[in-house]
Amino acid sequence: MLPRFCFLRSVASLTMRAFSRGPVSLQGKAPDMSEVRNRLREIVGASTNWRDHQQALADRLSLSNQLAGSQDELPVRRMKDSYIEVHLPLGTDPTLREKYLNYHKGVRFGRILEDLDSLAVLICYSHTHNKELQRSPLSIVTALVDKIDMRKQVIHPDCDIKFTGHVTWVGKTSIEAKMHMSQYHDGAYTPVLDATFVMVARDPENKRAAFVNPLKPEGPEEEELFQQGEINKTRRIELSTASLLKVAPTAEERKIVHSLFLNTLDTKTVSFRSRVLPPNSVWMEDAKVKGLEICHPQERNIFNRIFGGFLMRKAYELGWANACAYGGCRPNLIAVDDILFQKPVEIGSLLLLSSQVCYTEGNYIQVRVHTEVLDPLTRHHNTTNVFHFTFVTDKDVPNIVPQSYGESMLYLDGKRHFNQTLESQ
Repeated sequence: MLPRFCFLRSVASLTMRAFSRGPVSLQGKAPDMSEVRNRLREIVGASTNWRDHQQALADRLSLSNQLAGSQDELPVRRMKDSYIEVHLPLGTDPTLREKYLNYHKGVRFGRILEDLDSLAVLICYSHTHNKELQRSPLSIVTALVDKIDMRKQVIHPDCDIKFTGHVTWVGKTSIEAKMHMSQYHDGAYTPVLDATFVMVARDPENKRAAFVNPLKPEGPEEEELFQQGEINKTRRIELSTASLLKVAPTAEERKIVHSLFLNTLDTKTVSFRSRVLPPNSVWMEDAKVKGLEICHPQERNIFNRIFGGFLMRKAYELGWANACAYGGCRPNLIAVDDILFQKPVEIGSLLLLSSQVCYTEGNYIQVRVHTEVLDPLTRHHNTTNVFHFTFVTDKDVPNIVPQSYGESMLYLDGKRHFNQTLESQ
């Protein structure tokens, strides 16, 4: 595990200075993540009004001539240039606390996912900030949530939360941002989670890639963070190459699938088709929960599409409900892994969400949530996102058992994600 990276206060002009733990922010309101989202609207020239927002996006088309022709044209940035600290005063703001409170007197983690997504975007805009431009010509969007590791399972609803983060790696058109969340409890801030997001920069129309400022590490700790970014990139390429959607399972994985098959054969018949569910087991087909969302303008992002944080919140809540129903008790999240944003979700879309328990081991539950957009006119389905969540419960859960070959691949994919989560703990 890499050491936590800490900075002194940055003087970068776009750095969101920490909200004080007092009840009043710079604008005279209770400080919360709305300050971050307001700053994002200012950066791209978006509006909170739906009609004005559409016109503002149309006006952004004229910013294309401000894009760099190559990365060499852009000034080099340092990690501290993008450092941001934001406070979420749950302990001192009852109105804000109500928004984050769940039924179990904890914090709605889906809201935290929304906050992390907004913060990651602002971190990247801080890295690419050009003080000579009134608005940024870049459209920076979330490409991938590489990893979210939970450091503690209990998040108190009445204690202040602090987010910190900065850019740790940069490619030609992509940026990796690491964020940390801690909570003030018993007189000190303690770590709650570490998150790594990968963002991509595109032109004002969000149609093609755009160059971002290069990053220069300073000192051995920053070099280590940058090298970890390179390792993460290589790992993602290797995982994509070895995807079960592209290549056959390994020899060891084939043995696992065959063992599962043999354990479900009916010994009273000599038939490949006659299957019997083993004791303390559940067929994978019976471990699904589905949902539907109509994508209203209220959930739009600064680029007039559905906010990625909203998608993460809905997927997490559906996955949590599935794990809760499957395990028969309240599960705790330990990791979010490899959330892939394949396509943007347009306003007005019918968003179908399907959660599947795909792997279990002891008291762990691995859940995969697949989201797709349905075109009601053509009846075509297009995948937009795939989410992977790892939960733990207080007691052992039934074994999940696949029947078809496709379900067996889901099982193996879930096992791979589960093993990666355990290795990083």
